[in-house]
Amino acid sequence: MGARLRNVQARAAEHGRLRTGYTDGKRPVPSSTWVVTSHSEEHVRTAARLWGGEPEQWQPLNSTISQWRVITKASSIEALITPGDPLNQYNEMWSAGGCQRRCDGETELLTRQPCVCAGRFGEDWHQQKKGVVCSTTSRLNVMLPDLSGMGMWRAETHSFYAASEWGGMVDMVLAGTDGRGFVPVTLRIEPRQVVRAGQTKKFPVVVVELRGVTPRQALAGPMNAATALDPGAAGERRPAIEAPRPDYLAEAHGALTSDDVRDVWRKASTAGHVDPKGGDELSRQLMAIAAKKDEENRPERDGGEPGPDDDGVYDVEAYDDTDEPPVADASTVPWPQAAQPGQGGRR
Repeated sequence: MGARLRNVQARAAEHGRLRTGYTDGKRPVPSSTWVVTSHSEEHVRTAARLWGGEPEQWQPLNSTISQWRVITKASSIEALITPGDPLNQYNEMWSAGGCQRRCDGETELLTRQPCVCAGRFGEDWHQQKKGVVCSTTSRLNVMLPDLSGMGMWRAETHSFYAASEWGGMVDMVLAGTDGRGFVPVTLRIEPRQVVRAGQTKKFPVVVVELRGVTPRQALAGPMNAATALDPGAAGERRPAIEAPRPDYLAEAHGALTSDDVRDVWRKASTAGHVDPKGGDELSRQLMAIAAKKDEENRPERDGGEPGPDDDGVYDVEAYDDTDEPPVADASTVPWPQAAQPGQGGRR
């Protein structure tokens, strides 16, 4: 059995970032599709094959180390929320010298002072211009099951509106799984707009949605990796409870003619309850009942003239030189060929 350091938190390596924008020179540009960045060329090229776009080398602002990136053509990608709490959220202000403020909404954590932005601008502080106040920053660590490696990818957004939605979604999932299972999700970039002071502002918001499972399944407890990787299998409905099998023998006994009994057998055959070749016990019982119906319906010989049929037509051929009723051609009767009863009822 292996061992772990008790004073070191185990975590997966970070393979790269999932971004909703990119830089053109030093100018930030919002994107309606996902931008995948990584130090690994292999990861980025695989992402390009999956979601489109052209891989290219790229150097982040204020960094001397180049990376790889691809501006994909996909606004939605499949991901997995892994065990643990995958979400970190802070109000942050950054400069070339690093992080200047990091606040949990009540306390600025670097100085242990009350929230600076709320103190200056009130509860609507987030409506101030960028750079004047902190940016609401949400970081969600997910696994991309279709890329190589077992590491994590960090989706990051600075949207005030996405922050509340991400927090609500993740908290509901954690309430059901206790952070001990995998959850399949879709990360989707959704265009939004708001109207402030008579002006319309458009911006992208990252939406985290359950993928392939219902809330009932996601909140029922920890989900194993196999189910999370193939959520369609988990979403399959249980087969419906089979309806009670009809009492075919009772229907046959209540029939008037052998033709009616044959209809009962055809009904059972369509439902898959008898052997199409008539080799099962139920088929033999139905054929015996049909033969009995023929015997009951056989015309009696009184030496007189034949009587009329139900349609008023005198059928001389109903009487022949034998005591057996006429038998229909086996090739035209939908009845098991092993033993066909006579056709003595309807004409």
